[in-house]
Amino acid sequence: MIFLRRAAFILALFATGLTLAAPIDARRAKPVGKGLVRVRLVTSQGPIVLALEARRAPATTANFLAYVDDHRFDGTSFYRAARRKADPRFGFIQGGIQTDARRILPPFPLEPTSKTGVLHLDGAISMARRADPDSAGGNFIITLGPIPSLDATATSPGYAAFGYVISGRATMERILAAPTGGGTDSMRGQMIIHPIRLIRAERLDGVPKPTGQVKPWLIKVPR
Repeated sequence: MIFLRRAAFILALFATGLTLAAPIDARRAKPVGKGLVRVRLVTSQGPIVLALEARRAPATTANFLAYVDDHRFDGTSFYRAARRKADPRFGFIQGGIQTDARRILPPFPLEPTSKTGVLHLDGAISMARRADPDSAGGNFIITLGPIPSLDATATSPGYAAFGYVISGRATMERILAAPTGGGTDSMRGQMIIHPIRLIRAERLDGVPKPTGQVKPWLIKVPR
């Protein structure tokens, strides 16, 4: 039941404090230093390759890789496209397990940008969460254009960015431009009408470390 309660709130992600009105910064984020782990997201609109900051944001990266190595993202979708009203070329796309409680792993403590230095610049990947800062799990966003309002401040813990896109910009743009509608509150009008399939997520560096937990979404229930 606890997983079901967590799942029930996932679609309220980024419900407070998010603005898409920040000025556009032409600089694109680049991963820095050592300890980078590349992951490829294969979607029905093309691939997106990420470089995750395993050294600067170890807990957040480990969580995301657990979903990848367990194949928990396989067969899910990108389901939200939040476009800036002033310039719809920018905003963010959101994907992951949505409210599928069968795929959820336990949440983990927030790694704020003030600690990691991984900011919400153009092309950042960040964990979606509820109002509880420590509630991130199997849903994420990718930014097109910087969204500094998601970074930690003196009065807000912000969200946990943990890597950057290194290829697949055209794919991101196609997802952001997908027709949208539905949704409520902060997500009103932002739900992709025909969600973009996230066919699989695959690690490109290092050795996979699956959790070994049961995968109930693969269990076929007799009719």
